Amino acid sequence: MSITRTAVPLILASVLLSGCAGLQKDGWPKCAAVGGVVGAGLGAIESSSWAGWGVLVGGATAAAYCWVHGDGDEDGDGVPDSRDKCPGTPPNTPVDANGCPPQVETVVEEAAPMPAQETIVVRDLLFEFDSARLTESDKSILDTVASRLRNEAPNARLTITGHTDSVGSEAYNQQLSERRAQSVADYLVGSGVPRSSIVSVQGAGESQPVADNSTDSGRAQNRRVEILVER
Repeated sequence: MSITRTAVPLILASVLLSGCAGLQKDGWPKCAAVGGVVGAGLGAIESSSWAGWGVLVGGATAAAYCWVHGDGDEDGDGVPDSRDKCPGTPPNTPVDANGCPPQVETVVEEAAPMPAQETIVVRDLLFEFDSARLTESDKSILDTVASRLRNEAPNARLTITGHTDSVGSEAYNQQLSERRAQSVADYLVGSGVPRSSIVSVQGAGESQPVADNSTDSGRAQNRRVEILVER
């Protein structure tokens, strides 16, 4: 009987304290409650009069052991300090199983390379009647083109070609296309495009239509200036 009275309390106490050691510090109320029940049982083994004292002693001992040996959570992220690889995370910060903020992969998209060669087609240039002089509307359109050339092709070689519709004589249209191409070139240079980047200014007259000259819309498409950009 004496062996039983000695062994059983030791076994129960060992199981209790081992369980408490796995709890966090804030789990001491659970330890105290379970310790009280076990303490009562241990006291009852000796004598029914010892059951009450067993509750107090068992509960207090278990709670103290849990507090001393329990695993805390200093930053309150829900991950015990023993497993927290990132202690001191700010409040309400999402964390993974190791207590660290999840890694966010940054995807860097590489800009598509600029084509080695392209043609910028400038339409809707009205010019003044029977003239190569640019209107304010023309200048507004060319401002956008100049900005693009300064930013995207500062070292490019530019070939500027003027085109007309078929109204008028072929010789007249050839001269008009040349003068209008030159007006565009001069305006681009005045807008910051290096003159050295313009390798050719020429006119094609009415020889290279892109639409039907028998319609108003077709003729409007044929009245254009093309800028060949070679990077």
